[in-house]
Amino acid sequence: MELWIPITIAAAFLQNLRSALQKHLQGKLGTRGASFVRFGYGFPVAILYVVLLHLIAGYSFPHLNLDFAIWAIVGGLAQIFATIMLVHLFSLRNFAVGTAYSKTEPVQAAIFGFILLGEKLTAGAVGAIIVGVIGVMIISMARMPLSWKNMLAALASRTALIGIASGAVFGISAVAYRSASLALDGPNSIMQAAMTLACVTTFQTLFMLVWMLWKDKGEIVTVIRTWRSSSLVGLASVCGSACWFTAMTLQQVAYVRALGQIELVFTFTASYFLFHERVNRMEILGCLFIVAGIVGLLFR
Repeated sequence: MELWIPITIAAAFLQNLRSALQKHLQGKLGTRGASFVRFGYGFPVAILYVVLLHLIAGYSFPHLNLDFAIWAIVGGLAQIFATIMLVHLFSLRNFAVGTAYSKTEPVQAAIFGFILLGEKLTAGAVGAIIVGVIGVMIISMARMPLSWKNMLAALASRTALIGIASGAVFGISAVAYRSASLALDGPNSIMQAAMTLACVTTFQTLFMLVWMLWKDKGEIVTVIRTWRSSSLVGLASVCGSACWFTAMTLQQVAYVRALGQIELVFTFTASYFLFHERVNRMEILGCLFIVAGIVGLLFR
């Protein structure tokens, strides 16, 4: 098994854990505050990760450059706004369906990867990704009778548009992070991914702190008061991001993000057992399509 596969599965699990914790926090924090905690409480861990790789594993620090800085800033800003849209989405629809809408990302990431990096996909991989996206579409309209009219209405709804937009911006972020990591002159993919993560999360923390000081100072106080649960979000986020960054340094973004759709399996489990949200047959069918797409991707 290629190394990027188990790393991606771990990333998907940790991302689902982070999203579940953020949904729980949303009752205590606003959308901006619930989005901030993944960066603000995560960046010290990201910096520590780089230092430990240097001191214990003996990896040298990569040399930073302008290309890296540009891609890191683009990716960091894109991830901030995609996260805000996703957290807002949780208040419009249940946890599982809200996450499902954002999972159109693999197709969008494939398009951005082709345009920005010239990455190409095999016919089998394209077919597997399409199967996965069909699963997402089934989930998006699982609460209404199956028809073309209802499908178009579901995809044109405010919830769907926000989710698809979130997926698009996440796709841009993923491609930018891969570009940033590859732009580094580092000893190996692990150290390059770790340095990218540390720089990006530090930038995101500073950016959002300035934004919150400008828009809502009281939200910063609330973020500090909820440090116990907020720090768990930050820890899950930075560990998940370390896995994402490493996987995307090893493999094309579209493949990594397509396999990452396995997160929806974890999401429906959390939706049912943690949030006691009902899951119907169509949503289960959508999940099966997603799993089929993942299997197809692994055997492309």
